[in-house]
Amino acid sequence: MVFIDEFDAIGGRRSSGGSSAQSLRMFASQLLEEFDGVDADNDGVYILAATNRPWDVDPALRRPGRIDRTVLVLPPDQPARLAIVENALRDKPAAAVDARELARRTEEFSGADIAYVVDRAIETAFTESVASGVPRMIGTADLEQAATKVVPSTREWFEQIKPVLEYGVDDGTFGQLRAYLKRHHI
Repeated sequence: MVFIDEFDAIGGRRSSGGSSAQSLRMFASQLLEEFDGVDADNDGVYILAATNRPWDVDPALRRPGRIDRTVLVLPPDQPARLAIVENALRDKPAAAVDARELARRTEEFSGADIAYVVDRAIETAFTESVASGVPRMIGTADLEQAATKVVPSTREWFEQIKPVLEYGVDDGTFGQLRAYLKRHHI
């Protein structure tokens, strides 16, 4: 298995303009050659690619036999957010934390956003403990306060995708995303 993160950076549309267009075309063409090479024995080789910009990946790379399936990873639902909060608090100095309430309040947050909320709450409690000389546990109020200071990282991505959904070519890949945006009034 080969995992390529930020796949749009190396497998970007060959039709894109700009100063790096020629190198992008060459790189994408080389990827196509590697995927389809006549002498290549690719049996048992699986390529998994991740991107935040699937609309920028060259369509030739997404054809059958190449990277031909798309899996949309949406923000976690409430049970997943609860599990993320509970996992992030495991082995931390927390007492009387209402993890369900934090999961309810963090609807648009990614898993990383939620982990960051917990880290900020821990940092705040630790800083206050050092300043006062009295150790204290993390409580629900610390987590709720930290959550108000974190802007969900998914919002920017949803704003980026709106013009693509409205004006771009969609081969059906974005159907699940359209439904999610509609359901959440985004």
